[in-house]
Amino acid sequence: MIRGETGERQEGDMDSTPEIIQGGMGVGVSSWRLANAVARTGQLGVVSGVALDVLLARRLQQGDPGGHVRRALAAFPAPEVARSVRERYLVEGGVPDGRAYRPVPRMGLLPRRHGQELIVVANFVEVFLAGEGHDGPVGVNYLEKIQLATPAAVYGAMLAGVDFVLMGAGLPTEIPALLDALAEHRPGRITVAVHGAQPGEEHTVGIDPADLLGELPGRLRRPRLLAIVSSAALAGYLARDETTRPDGFVLETSIAGGHSARPRGKLVLDDDGEPVYGPRDAIDVARVAALGLPFWLAGGQAGPERVAAARASGAAGVQVGTAFALCQESGIEPELRQRLLAGVAGDDLVVHNDVRASPTGFPFKLAALDGTAADEQVYAARPRMCDLSYLRTPYRRPDGAVGYRCPAEPVDEYVRKGGAIEDTAGSRCLCNGLVATIGVGQRRAGDYTEPPLVTLGQDIGFLKNLPGDFSAADVVDLLLDGRQFTKTGEPEASATGA
Repeated sequence: MIRGETGERQEGDMDSTPEIIQGGMGVGVSSWRLANAVARTGQLGVVSGVALDVLLARRLQQGDPGGHVRRALAAFPAPEVARSVRERYLVEGGVPDGRAYRPVPRMGLLPRRHGQELIVVANFVEVFLAGEGHDGPVGVNYLEKIQLATPAAVYGAMLAGVDFVLMGAGLPTEIPALLDALAEHRPGRITVAVHGAQPGEEHTVGIDPADLLGELPGRLRRPRLLAIVSSAALAGYLARDETTRPDGFVLETSIAGGHSARPRGKLVLDDDGEPVYGPRDAIDVARVAALGLPFWLAGGQAGPERVAAARASGAAGVQVGTAFALCQESGIEPELRQRLLAGVAGDDLVVHNDVRASPTGFPFKLAALDGTAADEQVYAARPRMCDLSYLRTPYRRPDGAVGYRCPAEPVDEYVRKGGAIEDTAGSRCLCNGLVATIGVGQRRAGDYTEPPLVTLGQDIGFLKNLPGDFSAADVVDLLLDGRQFTKTGEPEASATGA
């Protein structure tokens, strides 16, 4: 049975508020295996919802080792849609070494039907597998920046019974209404920001469940929405109106992995070229607590003392990413994960907050590791291209049509599309780099394989408090200071002794 397919919470579903949220880390670092392992401890396991269409297609083209994807596809409520995806991408035994993966449709304001079906199915598969075999809570994390995929992605996750939707990299003002509509299988749409759009021009993207599936299942359970924000002001803005109010917040500081907000005021860089954050960037936790919604603290929270301090401040708990990114169940390619752990153990792994690396314009954390795209020489040797395009920005062409551009694409193409040449300096292709980090990087002519790109949080010293090769359960045990919980809420002895 699909989790929550009747619209009611199934026995064992988590009505209580989790103390630990395992951060959603893309692309595929927060895989279904990691989320499943965390949810089995009774805490919130979160899958990354970014680029799941390409991950599903490439897993099938690798032959679907273990048959996990095919098992999930068999549970999809529209068998013909699932069959179409399987037949298009499954390669028995896997594609031969050196052969490129079959591409997936790129997103746009007028999505191709197959592309939309693939996004729905991919999100269903990831959440289904994350929730398989236990009654713990499962969430999915999206970037508001990637608006073109959001309606289809959210619907796929809801079909699998997702408990929480988390969204950052922008304000999810239209997501509450989208969740309400999709829970009833009504058409859902959101506004898409188009650079240069004229007054009165409106651009949207949406999904019509009845058109996509045909026969509809029963009413879906509406997941809880957690908005990931970097200030009390943003939390207050969302909470002031019931149409934009989420069900809670994750308050993320600048040292958390992945993207972070830019410092308030004039951008100042330190001697290492990192943005300088000051008192104005501190989050007023008391002000958020006064809003009356549950919240979690994120960024530098990996330790039992930090969990205790968060609870004392009024928070429901903490969100932790980096510790889970480096655990056994992480989606990071195993050899690469071991190199990262060795760097931590040797005190020589540096995580740099780069203000130029991300095409989004937000600072982005890069783990400085030889052989990855964080290495200037490695990235300089990479052919500059944008063929996955999740971070493309829609823009208005002179004729009124909508085009798409990305600072990480070839410089002349970006400038030809009206982009500023200074945006391209230092900009890296995060899409291909992050996909390569989990072992499904694109392969091209000339025996070329995309180099990986790793993002972690800047607080990594706590990792020495964990076993040499630790599990997700070890991380939860450390955070709760040995207080593991059963689904009934009663403490049980630690199985790891971490």
